[in-house]
Amino acid sequence: MSPRLPLLPALVVAFLLLLGPATSAGSLAAPLPASPAAVGTGSDNPLAGGTWGVYRGGAEMAWAPYERATGRQRELLGQIANAPKAKWFGDWIPDRDIAARVGEYVANAQGGDPDALVQLTVFRMVPWEHEACTRLPTKSEKASYKRWVRSFAGALGDTRAAVVLQPDGPFALCAPRGSTQLSRLVAYAARALAALPRTSVYIEVGSAGWNHLDPQLAVTQLVRAGVRHVRGFHLNTTHYETTARQVRFGARVVEALAARGIAGRHFTVDTAQNGRGFTFEYNRRHHGGRFDNAPTCTTRKQRRCVTLGIPPTWQVADERWGMPDDVRRLAAAHVDGYLWAGRPWLDRQAKPFDLRRALAVARTTPYR
Repeated sequence: MSPRLPLLPALVVAFLLLLGPATSAGSLAAPLPASPAAVGTGSDNPLAGGTWGVYRGGAEMAWAPYERATGRQRELLGQIANAPKAKWFGDWIPDRDIAARVGEYVANAQGGDPDALVQLTVFRMVPWEHEACTRLPTKSEKASYKRWVRSFAGALGDTRAAVVLQPDGPFALCAPRGSTQLSRLVAYAARALAALPRTSVYIEVGSAGWNHLDPQLAVTQLVRAGVRHVRGFHLNTTHYETTARQVRFGARVVEALAARGIAGRHFTVDTAQNGRGFTFEYNRRHHGGRFDNAPTCTTRKQRRCVTLGIPPTWQVADERWGMPDDVRRLAAAHVDGYLWAGRPWLDRQAKPFDLRRALAVARTTPYR
């Protein structure tokens, strides 16, 4: 079963605002070495160049509708089905099956090219989202999580991969009694995946708005979740905020991490659903608070509505995206790629596939 993605809960925001300085991430196992692709500075972008693989099969909910479609409808759905996306893997896949599922996905997405970049989203934590604020994982849940992660990592092996780790990341900080158990489990996954020779890990840290534009809140989460072991972090998975806002905020987080002695981190921005971006507050005031299913655009001229954003790419500073000069400079320095882990063509960003939403976001996108 796919996850249902939450509204931003007021209790989480209040908790985050009360947090003090970040503490070092704990560990559930001996530290694993970071891979050369995971940590770096300068122009060594591990996502740059080559082919970005596209999964074409039944595990992608947009694929079957695209194959059945004809004419203009097929053309529109192709903008989704043929885009390189980060497929979600979570607790709905049993521990015993995850290795095979990952192997099948990698083989399909690479299509025989071992150098094609494969994108994956890990959403395995239990409990998570609102439940994470009310209870801690049991002993068996923690053991299952680590077993699942080890199998996932083993199946990736030397695949050239980009992994978005645990969307809705700030929920780790609302664990009961200030526990760091959830963060330590994420850190376990971060180390296990970063130890792979060609996997770049980006820990999900919510969005600029979720963090109230305060980079220290993001730093608290990231340090506890093991950012020192990985390439960096990911922004905006389930949100609709503009890419420019995320790039400016992400650059501040990079600077704040460097001030904590964790230098050279990079980030990725989710652009699947923010072609006409808007904030959580705007959604609450003007869209009735329907966060997971905010209204899609009806025309290409409409503003502040859901539509496809910048296509997945490592060419983040390209003039085609129409970014202000300062954003282009910051992106060139700090952003590895614009990724599609968000899924605005699904009902409540989870399931099932919603043909009406899919056609609307494809038809109205400003990026063709």
